[in-house]
Amino acid sequence: MDKKWVFKKNTDQDTIVRLIEQLGVTKPIATILGQRDIHDFEAAKTFFRPSIEELHDPFEMLNMQRAVERISTAIVNQENILIYGDYDVDGTTAVALMYEYITRDYEQVEYYIPDRYKEGYGISKAGVDFAIDNSFTLVIALDCGIKAVEVITYAQENGVDFIVCDHHLPGAEIPPAIVLNPKQNDCHYPFKELSGCGVGFKLVQALNETANQPLDEILPLLDLVVVSIGADIVSMTGENRLLAFFGLELLNHSPRIGFKRILDMSNTKGDLSIMDVVFSIAPRINAAGRISSGNKAVELLLAQTFEEVEAVSNLIHTNNETRKGLDRSITEEALQSIQADDWLLNAKSTVIFNPNWHKGVVGIVASRLIEKHYRPTIVLTESNGEAVGSARSVKGFNIHDAIAQCAGLLTQFGGHYFAAGLTMPLDNVAAFKLRFNEVAQRLLTDDMLIPEIEIDTEIEFRDIFENQLGGIPKFYRVLKQLAPFGPDNMAPVFVSRQVKDTGYSRLLKDEHVKLSIRQAEYPEIIVEAIAFGFGHLINRILKEPFDIVYTIGENYWQGKTTLQLMIKDIRFD
Repeated sequence: MDKKWVFKKNTDQDTIVRLIEQLGVTKPIATILGQRDIHDFEAAKTFFRPSIEELHDPFEMLNMQRAVERISTAIVNQENILIYGDYDVDGTTAVALMYEYITRDYEQVEYYIPDRYKEGYGISKAGVDFAIDNSFTLVIALDCGIKAVEVITYAQENGVDFIVCDHHLPGAEIPPAIVLNPKQNDCHYPFKELSGCGVGFKLVQALNETANQPLDEILPLLDLVVVSIGADIVSMTGENRLLAFFGLELLNHSPRIGFKRILDMSNTKGDLSIMDVVFSIAPRINAAGRISSGNKAVELLLAQTFEEVEAVSNLIHTNNETRKGLDRSITEEALQSIQADDWLLNAKSTVIFNPNWHKGVVGIVASRLIEKHYRPTIVLTESNGEAVGSARSVKGFNIHDAIAQCAGLLTQFGGHYFAAGLTMPLDNVAAFKLRFNEVAQRLLTDDMLIPEIEIDTEIEFRDIFENQLGGIPKFYRVLKQLAPFGPDNMAPVFVSRQVKDTGYSRLLKDEHVKLSIRQAEYPEIIVEAIAFGFGHLINRILKEPFDIVYTIGENYWQGKTTLQLMIKDIRFD
């Protein structure tokens, strides 16, 4: 698939000169800092050396005082409290966080994760009935509930109060609950992009302050928060970057036993990054809710001993292997279905339905399809007599708003700019497919259907390796301090021109290329790189000069760490 190479706006020359003088960095580094609104020494100090004291006051969030008072009343009155959360990573980490904190001093607490297949996403009537039947009078809902008007009304009518900690976009009507959500109207909390677990952490922070306890008391919970941030792909700026920074420190130096077991199972080595969270930790936690039960994920996260964690982690590992097999097989089926359907091949969106597909992996499959057919994609299957599915989007297309324009055909929907979930009667699938594509045709230009790679700056190999005194170059050591990376603070992307093979590049597994490359101007600098999925270009790579777009990473092999370029695209003259 052809990709557009788009360069970020250049940093002005005055800023570049100032940063070079004040920080002693090179021009490429100064350019990258300026692009991230770091224009002087003080801004750089705040960015590179974050302080946990910079966390916002939790009581700036609308309804926070009411939430703290309701929980305090429940504890004083010896009420039963139910912690309720979604079955994905954000929900299960949030439940573990809230449960772990409240049960430090109060025992009448249980948690509840809805069954993905019997109850579906969000607050279910079955979940509320569980609360009613077991005399829970307060439910703290995490990562869900902002649109659950009817079922929370039903709960209230039966003597069950709700505190809703959510970060999804609110609907026109707010449920009759104490709602903590920075995106709701009249909430002036200064950071709007918290994860669901992040909103839960702010409630814990407020409870902790009310109890006159030091912030250190709740910092051990930040490993849960950083995993939610990475898994939910929320903005890596502002308070999220702060929470992720200290959460990663915790994961690297003293991970809870459940995370340590996951890292051992995934054979993850070296310093953990957000990418390790996304590709090693998150899929395994998600696999519990996708294949069996999200309760198992919470059990793993709350485990205190090796004996507790062993049985659960083995089950989760098995679930993850099952998930990977389903992912591969259903993706292949879906691609074949698209290829055989002329209408789908020429549409500006992909809406595809198969009643036999596993509900737990349709979101993953939607993302896989976008890699092959770059356009808004919705994958549907059948569950409990309805069509249910997940949606994923492309840059510039708000899939939540697009689905909202088809709301008359839906039972329910919810989500974000780039991802959403939806449910509809089976009889409406064909009409929804046409309606959604009409919306896509109206909102998408042909240019938006070409994937783009955003490039920070052009560099030469000598920019990476100059002044190297052995070990990892200073250039890369500075780049690493820009982490944690994620949306709005992605790992820097570079382009280098007229690169040539040294004679040692080779094909891996018939589809990937392990490159050994140099630039003609600096023949002494030989760089290792990996290009996943570019095996079809091996013959040209061996013979012709080419330009590359890449990020810079580390390769661990036999106890040795070296730099490796991660190729994102290749162009020949």
